Amino acid sequence: MRPSANKDEVVVDGQSLAVLAQSLYLANLLLLPGLSFLALVYLFMKHRTSAPPLARNHLSETLRASLWAGAMIMLVNFGIFLAGGYDSVWTWVALIIYFTSIHATFVLLGMLGLSRAMAGKCYRFPLPY
Repeated sequence: MRPSANKDEVVVDGQSLAVLAQSLYLANLLLLPGLSFLALVYLFMKHRTSAPPLARNHLSETLRASLWAGAMIMLVNFGIFLAGGYDSVWTWVALIIYFTSIHATFVLLGMLGLSRAMAGKCYRFPLPY
């Protein structure tokens, strides 16, 4: 740990990269899905061995959670297709349930991860490997 400009605040090595990883994860879910994911993959590939432990933790966790979020949306799309396609009434039911439960959970977990990164602490998404 190195001291920051504020005497009460301590900056942990890799904290800015950890915050960037968590921010890209949230941007992937909320703002720019494809571009943010590619930027996150690029950061992970570039820093996966050279980053400090805090940054490495947040990079790997956000990439893993992004892959899970992508798998979940593919699963929902496949379920919609099996239930009658996109012209079915059940399409809206499935999408509303997905966005109010699964997607919102991924966003809340990302916000928790961002707060942990800003605090200089490690974080593990509660998702299976």
